[in-house]
Amino acid sequence: VVDLSHVIREGVVTLPGVPAPVITPHLTREDSRRAYAAGTEFAMDVITLPGNTGTYLDSPWHRYAAGADLAGLELASLIDLPTEVFHLTDLSSRAIPAEVFWDRDVRGKAVLLHTGWDRHFGTPDYAAAPPYLSPAGVEYLADQGVLLVGIDAINIDDMVPGGERPAHTTFLGAGIHVVEHL
Repeated sequence: VVDLSHVIREGVVTLPGVPAPVITPHLTREDSRRAYAAGTEFAMDVITLPGNTGTYLDSPWHRYAAGADLAGLELASLIDLPTEVFHLTDLSSRAIPAEVFWDRDVRGKAVLLHTGWDRHFGTPDYAAAPPYLSPAGVEYLADQGVLLVGIDAINIDDMVPGGERPAHTTFLGAGIHVVEHL
């Protein structure tokens, strides 16, 4: 098992315009000492955060009102997947083209896109001109029958204002899982 998730910290902005996580104490160790036997203490915090904070999985419900939410996904569709990792740190454009996938068998696999953009996570640069999967790349991967597509950037789609979201629309509509912020 390789953990590719970012640590969620208080105040880290994952998406510009979306609130940062807030972590506040509910029960401090000092307060717990008054409620429990000698030598027994606990700490418990309250965490408030938007669903798209840190590394996350988009369910079909994220895009489609009638789609399954996270609780409706089959665990077996998310774990122990054969995986192809594409190291794309030398791309000449922001859009990841379909051609990068042509020489590998991706059918029935998770496809992870390593662009190196994760080095900007938690900084203002993270939202500035990040890489994304081109519409042709989306179509190719969907046609090949991938099970999951993950990217180490802020969004798998180009985040132009008012823009379409072909990866979210196509993948989530076909039951292909999307993971962002790897």
